[in-house]
Amino acid sequence: MRKSDKAIHHISVASIKRSTIKPYDFKWTKFYESNAEFQYSGLQLERIENELIICSTVIDSEHYSILTTQKLITNENKIENIGNVNGATLKSYGDFKGLNGEPLTFGLLQLENGTEIKYFIETGKASMIMIHGLRTLIQIQ
Repeated sequence: MRKSDKAIHHISVASIKRSTIKPYDFKWTKFYESNAEFQYSGLQLERIENELIICSTVIDSEHYSILTTQKLITNENKIENIGNVNGATLKSYGDFKGLNGEPLTFGLLQLENGTEIKYFIETGKASMIMIHGLRTLIQIQ
């Protein structure tokens, strides 16, 4: 039996909070207690009924990754990739520790149909938000 979007959201945000060091004031990455906290009006985000936003890494209107209770959306240089997370597997977290000195890296998610989607990860402490958001979402579905 599939969990409700509300339950999935609650479990995912709780996992993010347990694994992320406070304060949660990162440059590009945030998690959301409710959809009302998502303040990026310039992004055209189409959601289905009851779909909740879990977390995002938004650099600007052309570079972002948004994780919802249903899907992962990544826009890189005006090319948008959307994938249903149900049945997906995590392939890579990139250099999420930032050992190469870069402020951003890419993780890689493989969808159930074999398609791969990159997603932005802000390196350092902020990386735990996207990593645990996706990891938890995949585990509970």
